[in-house]
Amino acid sequence: MQHHRPTTARASAGLALALLLSGEALLPRADAQSLTGNPLSGLAQLKPFEARRASSSDPNWKDGNGDARPIPPGGTLTLAELEGPGVITHIWFTIAHDAPFYSRLLTLRVYWDGESHPSVEAPIGDFFGIGHGVDRPFLSLPIRVTSDGRARNCYWPMPFHKSARLTVSNESTQRCHAFYYYVDWQKHTALPDDSAYFHAMYRQEHPCQMGRNYLLADLAGRGHYVGTIQSVYHMSSGWYGEGDDFFTIDGAAEPQLRGTGTEDYFCDAWGFRQQDGLFYGTPLWEGYGAGDRSTAYRFHLVDPVPFTRSLRVEIEHKGGQVFPDGKVTGYIERDDLMSSVAFWYQIEPHRPWAALPPGPERLPFREETLLVGWKAVPQARHSEHPLQVQDIGGLTDNQQLWFTPGDDKGWVEIPFTLEKEVNATLSVRMLHAPDYGRYRVRVDGREAATLDLHHPSITPTPHRIGTHRLAAGPHVLRFECVGKAAASTGFFLGFDTLSARIQAYNRPEGFDLRRVQGALAPATE
Repeated sequence: MQHHRPTTARASAGLALALLLSGEALLPRADAQSLTGNPLSGLAQLKPFEARRASSSDPNWKDGNGDARPIPPGGTLTLAELEGPGVITHIWFTIAHDAPFYSRLLTLRVYWDGESHPSVEAPIGDFFGIGHGVDRPFLSLPIRVTSDGRARNCYWPMPFHKSARLTVSNESTQRCHAFYYYVDWQKHTALPDDSAYFHAMYRQEHPCQMGRNYLLADLAGRGHYVGTIQSVYHMSSGWYGEGDDFFTIDGAAEPQLRGTGTEDYFCDAWGFRQQDGLFYGTPLWEGYGAGDRSTAYRFHLVDPVPFTRSLRVEIEHKGGQVFPDGKVTGYIERDDLMSSVAFWYQIEPHRPWAALPPGPERLPFREETLLVGWKAVPQARHSEHPLQVQDIGGLTDNQQLWFTPGDDKGWVEIPFTLEKEVNATLSVRMLHAPDYGRYRVRVDGREAATLDLHHPSITPTPHRIGTHRLAAGPHVLRFECVGKAAASTGFFLGFDTLSARIQAYNRPEGFDLRRVQGALAPATE
């Protein structure tokens, strides 16, 4: 945002970001690039701002290395209190937290110029492009996540005239052991009067409300819309994304921007698959089954949507459905669990939005650990092959059940007891390694999955093994060796945990999407 370039500086903030990262926004004159042919020419020009940073650096920075901050359960950490005028240009986080799905249980809030209601309010994982509390790397222009999802970076430009305050709240029941952060910003002498404030708003519908579109944003004021992140927990098998997107600008009678399908709005085609890119992507895609999760993003960096009075952004929640009686439809309202983050810039104070649901209510399910492998070694029955507890990092208590047969005749049975009935999707967390084999998994004698545990490196990996109704009382988890991959050097097995994924939302008895949609459909002659 340079005073000597008002035309370019006052373009959309999303476009300014794209130009900044290409080098064009660094140029002092519109013709500087043409003089050299180098898009980085502006790097040679002196900058009219001071570089500043707020970070978690040890206060005793000369001698200490305590470069992180803990956050107790229910606590709030203030990351930065900045005096303007300024522009935040980069935010980086990495976090050590034991709570499952911690990135949806930590809430980022940003307040501009002393406002009482934050202009940025979202779970950290969703703000940085991945929903459901999942750690997953991906690359886009304004957001990049690396270190297997643990290093989160954003480059949205965030101008403020008087002040900026950034906080993070821990809405889990467990302590956040270490929160590392950088907030890099520029201290300016002044900003253009029409520098718009950055906004990011999370909302969810668990489940989507039948008879109306999912609302991404309902904005009042003057500004431009620059991005959407949408996460879906699939309540039914099939394709959820036949829904169209609609942008209604300045109170028009009909939406001026009308879409042709969910994956079309997110710039893909013929369904989704896992992929990423500068402007759009689906960094999380587990598939078309019930219980699968997905996150897609679409950043309007070169095509922002301006509004002068208001903007309403909606998307339908429609798709295919296979019914219990075998009938199939390709287009019906679905009751999936949907959440989103909307990104925009605007001048005026934003319209207050509803309070965020508490951290646990943002999760589409809760996970309960039914069985810990290393603790079950004394009770386990097995073939005449070695079975022991192995110390190994990255697993529960840094230990696992380790079974080391020398052939494909090995088997292990692990008894466990439930105090109450469980009807849930079960997952086993296994270790993958260069000398591990292939194993059939059975639950109470019923075949549940076959797993190939070979991997070139040692990698803890969860595997879903189906939805099961387990009564209160005794049960048996059994692993049977069925061979090994050609590249594997052994038949070993490493077992960490058996977990139950219990959905937060369950359909009422007798619920049928056809009947619900029929009741909502307008009457016909």
